Amino acid sequence: MTIRIGVYVCHCGTNISGKVNVSEVVDFARTLPDVAVARENKFMCSDPGQIMIEEDIRNLDLDRVVVASCSPLMHEPTFRGACERADVNRYMFQMANIREHCSWVTVDPHAATDKAKALVSAAVAKSRNLVPLPRKSVQVNPATLVVGGGIAGIQAALDIADSGKTVYLVEKEPSIGGHMATFDKTFPTLDCAACILTPKMVQVGKHPNIRLMPSSEVEEVKGFVGNFKVKIRHKATSVDRSKCSGCGLCWESCPARKIPSVRAIRKGKLVIGKSKSGNGFLKSSVR
Repeated sequence: MTIRIGVYVCHCGTNISGKVNVSEVVDFARTLPDVAVARENKFMCSDPGQIMIEEDIRNLDLDRVVVASCSPLMHEPTFRGACERADVNRYMFQMANIREHCSWVTVDPHAATDKAKALVSAAVAKSRNLVPLPRKSVQVNPATLVVGGGIAGIQAALDIADSGKTVYLVEKEPSIGGHMATFDKTFPTLDCAACILTPKMVQVGKHPNIRLMPSSEVEEVKGFVGNFKVKIRHKATSVDRSKCSGCGLCWESCPARKIPSVRAIRKGKLVIGKSKSGNGFLKSSVR
């Protein structure tokens, strides 16, 4: 089968052409094996640029397309769409990033041009080995895992749960609230931190779409996007999670956290001091 590759180099305004000699890169691309056409355009992502690709595919029987321009994260879907509209499989498209990887990070224009040629050559070489791939639909699990029950995790869980999705909110501490629960006021408005946080904590505890998991940590994540399997370790606790609202009062009253607030220190004598909560006494021998 004869391979016919179309190469298109973008000026990206002056983002690329201000440092890279685009015409020189295009002339170089024409010398590469299996390249049927090489062109340049001020903005390849524009409608005229996309139409150029579509027309060349139809008129020149191109079966692969290479675009040297900006980041694939920005415009790879754009050019894949142009290929599909001209009846070429979207996965027969290859992109070379000569903006972020070349013109923006290279001081010398000659070096930038040489690097752009190398990136285009590599993209063309890779495109020769591309094969058409089918697009298929698979079922996904719409449930969401939110790790961390601070104010950000709480708000994220509420927003997702309000949209009708199940949310698993995992917090390693016995109570949600995070650092904000320790603040008196919030910057810059100096609003009461508890006044903002407490209602949201109650909403999380009562929301039918939120599965609250305090005293828990994520140990393992497997799977792929839309079908993850997560292993969560629950720490030993005497709290009934089915009744827990995440208010944190039990944690504040936990005997294991009580620290004596009054301690009469008398050398060589037995000291009896009242606990911070006032519920009983503490005996200790001090030397």
